[in-house]
Amino acid sequence: MRLLAPLLFLIPLCAQPPQEGGGGRPGGRVPQPPKNLQVLKVQPQEIGRIMRTYTAGLGVRCDYCHVQGDFASDDNHKKIVARRMIAMTQEINSKFPGEARERVTCYTCHRGETEPKSAPPPAAPGD
Repeated sequence: MRLLAPLLFLIPLCAQPPQEGGGGRPGGRVPQPPKNLQVLKVQPQEIGRIMRTYTAGLGVRCDYCHVQGDFASDDNHKKIVARRMIAMTQEINSKFPGEARERVTCYTCHRGETEPKSAPPPAAPGD
């Protein structure tokens, strides 16, 4: 009888159909296709990698440019500025001859900080 009671609770759980979109990912979550892409012309599966390069280039987290919980929102002005900067680097990179690759990135100017570095740090006294 002690074994029968727990089984009565487990049988309905095991009999449920698998959740849609489990996709084998941890937590059963399937990434949603990105919304409101205006400048980036990439495959949806590339967005995460690209956004990580931006966060590294600026030394920030996602919520620096995005509204937490609503990445598609344009309510954060920094996202608008980021779009302009992305367009700027795309234009610069398009003008290099030869193979298409990124030569200029966020890190080129920002060096891991939110404000671009416009000059090298001053030399130490006595150098």
